[in-house]
Amino acid sequence: MDIQDIIIWLIIGAVAGWIAGVLVTGFGFGLIGNIVVGIVGALIGGWLLPRLGIKSIVKNRFVDQIIFAVIGAVILLVVLGLIPH
Repeated sequence: MDIQDIIIWLIIGAVAGWIAGVLVTGFGFGLIGNIVVGIVGALIGGWLLPRLGIKSIVKNRFVDQIIFAVIGAVILLVVLGLIPH
């Protein structure tokens, strides 16, 4: 993994975390928090969705990764919302 791959992970994480934060209201984690939520969401989405039979949504790999990451990040935020403060 080189620096370009890390930057792409961070960009996908930031975009996915931001979109998930917009979709699941009430969570304000900031830029770093959104990146973390997006990266963890990408791991969740990349693991869970293929097991549910969802392989690819669009033909563009970058867009496909963002969609999977957003779905995973939304799942993560919903689960975090269920945990009492």
